[in-house]
Amino acid sequence: MPRLSEVIAALDALWPPERAEGWDAVGTVCGDPDAEVDRVLFAVDPVHAIADEALRLGAQLIVTHHPLYLRGTTTVAADTFKGKVVHTLIKHGIALHVAHTNADTADPGVSDALAGALDLRVTGPLVPDPTDPHGRRGLGRICELDHPETLADFAARAAARLPATAQGVRLAGDPEALVRTVAVSGGSGDSLFDAVRACGADAFLTADLRHHPASEAVQQAPLGLVDAAHWATEWPWCEQAAAQLDALSDRHGWDLRVHVSKQVTDPWTTHHSSGAPN
Repeated sequence: MPRLSEVIAALDALWPPERAEGWDAVGTVCGDPDAEVDRVLFAVDPVHAIADEALRLGAQLIVTHHPLYLRGTTTVAADTFKGKVVHTLIKHGIALHVAHTNADTADPGVSDALAGALDLRVTGPLVPDPTDPHGRRGLGRICELDHPETLADFAARAAARLPATAQGVRLAGDPEALVRTVAVSGGSGDSLFDAVRACGADAFLTADLRHHPASEAVQQAPLGLVDAAHWATEWPWCEQAAAQLDALSDRHGWDLRVHVSKQVTDPWTTHHSSGAPN
């Protein structure tokens, strides 16, 4: 079995921590570098339900997309929910490793996985990484549909292909407008509207769209917006990342058993459609 340090080195080669945003908190949160690893669990959120799942599986390593401590802390006391996660992991010899914005811009990255879930053909990054001489890394992706379809049909495709959540998928724009080119960005994407308009996309699939940016976007251009749950747009990365680690395991002869959590850790649990305005 490989040591944790060997597996982490392989993960850092996939998603180099130096490519994370300066405000981000990526890398190994806890874990003994010399501990042996034979089972790994991928998930979006480092919440206690995922720690419990790793314990049931007998996993020695959890890899999540979201950081546990993004804004720092002064305590890991077990009477805080994050501290309880840390105590559970350390007590049972489970390491936690995070790949966040360094996985967003990777090649392949989070948005490649989102595009793949919808069978979209990626043509390039939405916001290219200027340090990539090949022009493949960057934030978001520009994609083409094999055949044009209406915005309503494209939103229905997203709703059918992404994991089910209470929010579902919201649509803004003309449902009958034809969609040929799509910009996608896993996670919160309303800071990318300038790049979306610049690339000439007919629609933009992302998450966490706020009222004012979304309203301004559809007023400025005939752009269709497809807003899915944050967790749902990033979960496909877990499957992509697990496949990448599987390939590395085969290459190194590690025989790792790699799992993807199917627990819905999106915080929203129920949706009620509101009544029509009076």
